[in-house]
Amino acid sequence: MSRHYDCSDPIQRARGIADAASCLRRGEVVVFPTDTVYGIAADAFTPAAVRALLEAKGRGRDMPPPVLVGSVRAATALIDDLGPYGQDLIDEFWPGALTVVCHANPSLAWDLGDTKGTVAVRMPLHDLALELLRETGPLAVSSANLSGSPAARTAVEAQEMLGDSVSVYLDGGPSSAGAASSIVDLTGTLPKLLRRGAISEARLRTVSGVLLRDEFLGDEEEDDALTSAELAEEEAAAALSLQKDLADDDVDKPADVKLTKDTGTGSDVRLTKDAPDEKPDVDLTKDTGAGPDLKKD
Repeated sequence: MSRHYDCSDPIQRARGIADAASCLRRGEVVVFPTDTVYGIAADAFTPAAVRALLEAKGRGRDMPPPVLVGSVRAATALIDDLGPYGQDLIDEFWPGALTVVCHANPSLAWDLGDTKGTVAVRMPLHDLALELLRETGPLAVSSANLSGSPAARTAVEAQEMLGDSVSVYLDGGPSSAGAASSIVDLTGTLPKLLRRGAISEARLRTVSGVLLRDEFLGDEEEDDALTSAELAEEEAAAALSLQKDLADDDVDKPADVKLTKDTGTGSDVRLTKDAPDEKPDVDLTKDTGAGPDLKKD
């Protein structure tokens, strides 16, 4: 039976985060609030847990979940290449409602679904979400709803749809934004908007300088009028579009290699436009480093 924690109470919040982290380590799924909508989460490095997440939503492997991180340093270990525009975008919008699709680090041993060698990554701007993520490490997270239904804006709405398929519901009150994150594909030569969301297309273009838009998207002026159901449809179309774009790419199969534990000082690592040849060793089970410096130079 699912457990529900009212995180406005400090004691319940502490107990809820501890319970949720424990469940995630056992391969179970939990629901928690983010800065956009409520999310359903599983350990990104436990394939059975990711399958349980997709089954709870009624999704298949053709729509792999994004990965949420608690720091820029954690994202560094997941991303192989940000491209020439990614750094400016995350400097401006992370933590926040921007999901970036990048080529994944090929050394990661995980199975998020049919990703074609990519990963969608976001760092949320929500204290409860970040606290949980820094306790657990990167999590596979999708909107807490049945596939095709509007995203849940409260823990109660999520529980009505997902029921006992979720072990723990962390109730942080109504989501403040109510809109899903904007998704930008950075795997090509130029950034491409795959899904409109909380960050307008105009703001994204102002930062990146150039922004392609997928053919299924409507007029830019329609951004503010999008409903949750329409955003859900765009999310599905975005996944199919990305699959199509990458279908002919020669992507190496990820090696079955685990990242080793970081025994260093835990200092922040800043993502750069020119990706280094070697990735730093990072402990993906728990982020104990200081918060990232997200200010521009």
